[in-house]
Amino acid sequence: MESLLTPIQTRNRSDINDDGAHLLPVATKRDQSEKTKVSLNNPEDALDILRARPDHHELNRVLGWLKSTVHHREGFNIRVPGPKASEIIYILISDIIPIYWVIKNDSTISDQSRANNLLVYCLGSVAGLGVIVSRLRLLLSQLKDPRGQADVLGTRKTQPVEFLLDVLETVLRNNGFVTSIWNDINACVLQPSHKSLQWKEFISLVGSGKVLSTASEATATLNNLESSVSAGSWVGDGQQYAAWLGSNVQHMLGALMAGDLEGLRMLSQLLRKALTLGYIDQVIKTSCMGLITGDDKSLDKYQYILAGLSAHEQKTFFYSIIRALSKRHLSASDSSRNNGDLEAKARGGVAALLVAFTQSTPSLQDLLVDWLVGTSAEAVNYNHNTHRAVVAALSREHDQIMRALQRNLGLLGDKLYIKHTPVLHQEVHAQTSLILAGYCYRQDSKALVNLSRSSVYLNAISNRLAASSQRARFLGMVLGNAMSELVDAENKRMKFTTEELNSSDGQWYTNLTKVHDTIGLIKDLKPVEASSAKSLGERSRPATRKAESTKLTKPPNASSRIISIEEVNDSSESESENLPVYEKPDSDPSDEDEDPTLVQRNKPTAPVYIRDLIAGLRDTENYDRHKLALNTASSLIRRKAAFGSEVFDNIEELATILVGLGDKWEMENFQQMRLQGMIAVLTASPLKMGQWFSMTFYNGDYSMGQRASILTTLGMGARELAGLGQEDAVLTGANALAQNPFPSKMLPDKLHKLYALEAAPMNTLSQQLERTMIQPIAAEAADKVTGPNALKVRTFSSRMAVEKKRQRPIPNALAKIVAEGFFFPLTGRWRIHLQAYGDTSTHTNPFLLTHFLKTLSLILHASGSSTLSLPQMTSEFWDLLLSLRPRATDPAVLEALLFAFLTLLDINGNDQRRVAEGHAKELLETQGWVEGVFERVGGGSEEGERIRMLAAGVLVRCREVVEKYQRLLMGDLVDFI
Repeated sequence: MESLLTPIQTRNRSDINDDGAHLLPVATKRDQSEKTKVSLNNPEDALDILRARPDHHELNRVLGWLKSTVHHREGFNIRVPGPKASEIIYILISDIIPIYWVIKNDSTISDQSRANNLLVYCLGSVAGLGVIVSRLRLLLSQLKDPRGQADVLGTRKTQPVEFLLDVLETVLRNNGFVTSIWNDINACVLQPSHKSLQWKEFISLVGSGKVLSTASEATATLNNLESSVSAGSWVGDGQQYAAWLGSNVQHMLGALMAGDLEGLRMLSQLLRKALTLGYIDQVIKTSCMGLITGDDKSLDKYQYILAGLSAHEQKTFFYSIIRALSKRHLSASDSSRNNGDLEAKARGGVAALLVAFTQSTPSLQDLLVDWLVGTSAEAVNYNHNTHRAVVAALSREHDQIMRALQRNLGLLGDKLYIKHTPVLHQEVHAQTSLILAGYCYRQDSKALVNLSRSSVYLNAISNRLAASSQRARFLGMVLGNAMSELVDAENKRMKFTTEELNSSDGQWYTNLTKVHDTIGLIKDLKPVEASSAKSLGERSRPATRKAESTKLTKPPNASSRIISIEEVNDSSESESENLPVYEKPDSDPSDEDEDPTLVQRNKPTAPVYIRDLIAGLRDTENYDRHKLALNTASSLIRRKAAFGSEVFDNIEELATILVGLGDKWEMENFQQMRLQGMIAVLTASPLKMGQWFSMTFYNGDYSMGQRASILTTLGMGARELAGLGQEDAVLTGANALAQNPFPSKMLPDKLHKLYALEAAPMNTLSQQLERTMIQPIAAEAADKVTGPNALKVRTFSSRMAVEKKRQRPIPNALAKIVAEGFFFPLTGRWRIHLQAYGDTSTHTNPFLLTHFLKTLSLILHASGSSTLSLPQMTSEFWDLLLSLRPRATDPAVLEALLFAFLTLLDINGNDQRRVAEGHAKELLETQGWVEGVFERVGGGSEEGERIRMLAAGVLVRCREVVEKYQRLLMGDLVDFI
């Protein structure tokens, strides 16, 4: 057996120890070999190291060498496009970033954070940005493919996209990114054609929206997959991205020299592309922030850039500048407010900036005239101070003033314009006409005299005096009086002696011809620090300040020293026996915690000043204080509005806070308390705040629910002013306290907040109003079935009972201000908004459009049938309703439209002859359309029956007028057919 086991080779133990290198790990051997042979002198060496998956030390070494090549004008440069640079950038993004990138919030490893900074520096080029975007799109397509990577966990699958998105944010985070890109292109690319190509490639990435759309898609995809990303990327948010791009434009504009025409031309190309992103105001506001805040150092550069834009782009840029200046410097409040010096300075500064642009580009003067008196109604959406600033900017050009005045008078005298244009538009054009007339008279009185003798002026006055609308006649009389005072002798002046002209409104219109604003300096736009804030805070809290001063007088280190302890015998124990014995009080709920450090002793007190209320509403971190402020807001505002000016000085700030307030703590009756506070603000100053809420509904950056609450405030506030507040409180439970009814069909509080709409009070009121208007029609129809009226006998006692039930007339404070403060601001801005945004506007959403129509209907009904402005409101509302018929495809919109028609006809029921004379075509057109709706909508469902009931009510009201005034309508009927 031993012969079978013959050894082949024999070795000693010492030989094995000598050959110990064979037992070393493979990785150690590989590392030792690489450390000895790797060198870094050219891009090929860098590629070899990156492909070999380097460690942190080697990666930092390669990235540091790549960074050192950035300043090379000749040879390899990582930021200059080339085959080697592109290959290195691709490896960095596809291979290195998924392994070594650390989210910027994690800075625990210094080597990794240093590598991050070097990576960002190397990728800050046109090629780097392009590769990031293309790689991100590839990963997104793979992420959306359900067939690919089905066995990979969701977090692992989305991690490369998260890393690349974070890299993109870090690369673009600097406001000088565009400036650095241009400096690299200008310094390293020698041929002009290559410069232009590189810059156009950069513009296609940044300006045309490739980066924005890719980042938006990545954010949406990650959110849909419920990844670890909690907040969206700012690069994917349109407004934030536009603001970033505008800030980069401003930075580059400040970095360029005044004589660098090539750089200004390249920047102009970028700005032209940025205007097509869809966020014009954000781009212009941030790119021109220096000019807007009174810094005119770069004015000549802005003028050069503006001159290089096309006519349409100049209009877009110029109108956006006016919007930004108006929002920042010109107060949105009434011009009669007593802060004349600050407003005059702001108007002069705005006019100076507009003049600076129009002098460099004379064609902008025509744009100013179009903005002021054009049919597109650009100026309607701005306050009176903005109109005055624009007119002051035109005041140096007499020809433009005369041209604007002639166009305005021609527009005011057009019969179709008078009949169909919203009153808000007509008022603005009348105001600008009077201001222009004053400037024209001071510059050339003969030209104004000749204009007053022309047919344009005479037609404007005569057509307005012959109009059926009272407001249109008022504007014509004001215009005639004011113009006659300027051009006619005292004994030949046109004078209309009416109560309206003698009112404060009439006097304000008449004095507009005396308005004269001087052109100031651009430096006047610099922000002024409010020095009165401290004194205002001291006046608002006298009791608190006194208490604080009392506390401060107390010695900080005061202590007591025990001198002696003396025992005193109580000799009056017999007297205390007759005293009643009381039970121990219940424990305070706040004392339930055993730990005394957790007991809250400093409970907030109810605010007694408006500034305290504002502070409590803003303090969303303190639950008790915030809830107490919200709970007492309505009562405090109503109480303070009765005396003093504390509410009126802070009323817009209060309204802004309440409209934008969010339910962070999920409070009970949060929406109800917030709504009551908004209604209290509205009723404190109905005219001013009605206009403010109407403007905020269109222009404010709010959600759909917040816009619905604004409409609810306008509707319920109008009814409260009309004396219907108690009735609404009973119907909607507006003043009800928080209750926990049991049993109840109401969902739990948290679920109720999710499913209850903001429009619930308005729906309740509209349904009640429907029943109120339909019941008389049904009763009249039933009465006709029972027989002729001659056979019906009514006892005397029943008549007395009817008289007892009849309500006494309620004072209607709404009737005086409904047109100017509520109705016309809503209907007038609707047309402006629809012209600007069309079907893409959120206001055309069925939910919001339904709420809008019901609000207008409730306001019209609350104003009453004896309102002086009812004819003009009827005309404007009827035109609006007829224009909305194509949108009545949604059942909710159709129901709201029919409800509005029924309200319109019901409120005009006492003057049916005026309806037949002034709105014959509208009446017949409405009747024909409603007949089609009644035939088309079938019954059987609750929704269909309600629509048919409303349609039947509208048809009955229409046929009443048609049958009663059939002869009067015969001519219009022939025209209509």
